[in-house]
Amino acid sequence: MITAIVLIKTSVDRIPEIAESIAALDNVSEVFSVTGTYDLIAMVRVKEHEDLAEVIPGRISKIPGVEGTDTHVAFRTYSQHDLEAAFAIGLDN
Repeated sequence: MITAIVLIKTSVDRIPEIAESIAALDNVSEVFSVTGTYDLIAMVRVKEHEDLAEVIPGRISKIPGVEGTDTHVAFRTYSQHDLEAAFAIGLDN
């Protein structure tokens, strides 16, 4: 699974509506409203690298009010859930 973190600039008067439209798209797992240079951050998860083009410029960027995106592709994912699972290997409950 390929994960992309998409930083999104939007029309500030429509942030909630734009966030809901992005969150409704297939392959978008979360959308965060944030402070700073960008208005929203979307987590996009796809099976193939080529699928990112369909989701980000093909759908997210075409939502009315989206003014620009900056995409970062994750090399590896670390999470508390992964760490707990790794330390539990071989332990009987």
